[in-house]
Formats: sequence, C-alpha cells, structure tokens
Amino acid sequence: MDNASTVQLFTLSGLNETMPFRVSIFSLTLVYYCLIVFFNISLIIIIILDSNLHEPMYILLCIFCMNALYGTSGFYPKFLKDLQSVSAEISYNGCLLQAFVMYSFASSDLSILAVMAYDRYVAICRPLHYHSVMTKKKLSLLISFSWLTPFCVIGTNIALTSQLIICDSHVPRLFCVNWIIVKLACPKNDTSVHNVIAYATIIFYASHGIFIVWTYLHMVRVSVKSREDRVKFVQTCVPHLASLLTFLFAIVFDVMQMRFGSDDLPVHFKNFIAIEFLLFPPFVNPLIYGFKLTKIRHRIEVLVSVKTNQSNIIGQNTSGE
Repeated sequence: MDNASTVQLFTLSGLNETMPFRVSIFSLTLVYYCLIVFFNISLIIIIILDSNLHEPMYILLCIFCMNALYGTSGFYPKFLKDLQSVSAEISYNGCLLQAFVMYSFASSDLSILAVMAYDRYVAICRPLHYHSVMTKKKLSLLISFSWLTPFCVIGTNIALTSQLIICDSHVPRLFCVNWIIVKLACPKNDTSVHNVIAYATIIFYASHGIFIVWTYLHMVRVSVKSREDRVKFVQTCVPHLASLLTFLFAIVFDVMQMRFGSDDLPVHFKNFIAIEFLLFPPFVNPLIYGFKLTKIRHRIEVLVSVKTNQSNIIGQNTSGE
C-alpha cells in the first residue's frame, strides 16, 4: 500500500463544525460506544455459555454481534481520539485500513443477514429437512462465505485505490471512505477500473438483498397456511427483518448521498447519514434479538433473577449480622 504521491497525511474535516460541542459529543459517544460493546459482548457470552443456544440461528447471531464489534472498533476509538485533538488527521495507510474495515464490516453484515435469511427459509419452508440441510459443515461454509468474501472483494477495491497518486489531502468526512479517496486522486489517474469494480461490488451485494426478498416471499407464503408457522415467523423472522431494514435504511442513504448527493447539504446532516450504519444497527440489533427471541430472553431473565436473589441473600445476611 505504498502511495506514489507526496500526500501521506489526510485531514478529516467532518469534525470542523462540531468544535463548540466537542466535550458533550465526546461524553455521549463514549457512553454510547460502551453500551454497544456491552450489549454485543453480553449476547455473545450468553450464546457461547448456553449449550441450548448452540443452534445455527443463534450461532449466526453470535457472528453478527462479533461483526458489529469489529466494525465499530474501526470508527469509535479514532473518532473519540479526534474529538480530543485540535485537528483530526490520519495517515495514508491508516486511511486505507479504516476504509477497508468500514466497507468489509458493512458487506459482512449484509452477507450474514443473507445467510440468516437462508437459515430461516429452511426452518420454515423445509422444516423436516432442516437438520440435514443446516449441518455443522454447511454452517461453517456459510459463515466463512459471509466473512471471507467481503474481505476479498473489499480488499481488491482497496488494493486498486492504493495504486492511485493522490493530489488532495482533504477528506470531507468523519472517517475514511474508499470512494472519497478515489475522488482525491490526481486527474491524470485512470479511475475507470475503480468505477467498474465499485459498481460490480454494489451489484454483487444488491443480489444479496434480492435473495433475502426472495426467501421472505416464500416464508410469508408458507407462514399464512398455519398458525404454528405464523408464530415461528413472528418469533424468529421479525427480529431479522427489523435488523435488515435498519441496516438497509442506513447504508442505502449513505451510498446515495456519497455518490449522488449535493455538496450544499448541511455538514451535520451529511455526517449523520454517513455514520447511521455505525449508530443504529450495532446498538439496536442486540436489543431486538435479546427481547424478541424467546430462548435468549428467558436466559437473560434467569440471569437477572439469579443476580437479584444473590443480592437479596447478601442483604439479608448483612442485616442479620
């Protein structure tokens, strides 16, 4: 990733408008990030420690939460550091790395959602064959696909970007984005290949969305036939559908604004759109699944009741003394 240009340091100007509110934003962001880490790690630990949750649906949920921790770690620590700095700067290689993390996180999220949709499709539309279809081997292959494919696809995009000669060091965002880095390249660079690869990547992941829609059409058609299937659909598919809509709403708005949006939009609004996929899905998803999925909710209730009973016993022993 050696850049042939003299630009080795980028300035992230998205924070310029937040100068008067940096202390407040830092405090709120720190608390918010801690909650994201706490909720996702809690769900991961619950699934790992409870053998009753070692099923494909919950294992995929565990991977989903791990991916959320991976993606948010590429933004929040750097963002918190920038809030404490006079000017937000990032090295060229650091910028490429952050762009890779952001893109691979978003791509992996969509891939995992597609695999989760397939799992629910088999469970509802082919229940008698579920265990023969969703074997440990197949689940491992699907998880590998949902992680390795985005790493290879996004890695190819970033590798191509690293070959460009950069002429501008001004990144008008809160974090580095591959498309923005390409736009900073000198006019003599030929970026036609980058555009082709970028649009091919978009089409590839749009096909994931089409696949998810296809599975849901089949699941809805099957679910309306019996009350049992309707209950299963509501219990296990509604959380997944909520996660999908939250993610798509955030990512589509960001892509549309980045490629076709007006530069005249307020900076605060553009910043909000840019970080939506880092704000809502990683925070909301553990809550949705934690409260909606019966087995996880019961496990949380048991843990809470055990903690409460232990506190009561300690309190009684203390008062007895």
